[in-house]
Amino acid sequence: MKAAVLFSGGKDSTMAAYKAVEEGWELEYLVSMFSENPASYMFHVPNIGLTELSSEAMGVPLLRVKTLGKKEEELEDLRRALGELKERGVEAVFAGALESVYQKSRIDDICSELGLESHAPLWHRDPREYMEEIINLGFEVIVTSVSAEGLDESWLGRKLDMEVLDEIVKLNEKYGIHIGFEGGEAETLVLDCPLFKKRINVVEARKVWEKDSGYYLIDEAVLEDKD
Repeated sequence: MKAAVLFSGGKDSTMAAYKAVEEGWELEYLVSMFSENPASYMFHVPNIGLTELSSEAMGVPLLRVKTLGKKEEELEDLRRALGELKERGVEAVFAGALESVYQKSRIDDICSELGLESHAPLWHRDPREYMEEIINLGFEVIVTSVSAEGLDESWLGRKLDMEVLDEIVKLNEKYGIHIGFEGGEAETLVLDCPLFKKRINVVEARKVWEKDSGYYLIDEAVLEDKD
């Protein structure tokens, strides 16, 4: 059984890849949408180019798909890419959707039209338990963008651990931030996880802050051997 994963390099899409392998699927492709629109409705943008390193670290081929990122039109670019993968023998598509009906429903519809199975293994997971699982599995995750009240510039580049999770829970209680960062409140990058044969090392990065939101721009990163 061959599967592809819609992949941004963040915690949710990487976890979806992990779950696909855990369920016994052959992970044939990672599919990354390179959107020209930083406010894309569907696709993760910060540091998307690093998916090439993630692909190499996992040993899974990466399909790069360019899109202008225009609402709804970007779905046609995804449809063409998934149609191409079906011709290559892919039977299912995994996505890291947590609670976004907008995202999941559109992926489900495209897969249904193409005759592909659509899987969202993280769908409606308890967010705190989900974040704890990520940490306990040994995922090394950093925050690469923030855009919600309570998340300031100091969060950029921070690594997810139990102490940080406790802070997120408190922010959830105070501001209503989603504990799993669903809804674009924050974006992440996975530097290492059980699927990686090598880990990503950030060599050079800088924080870019604009009024009440910002992102962690990684200028240079390399793969290195794991301990």
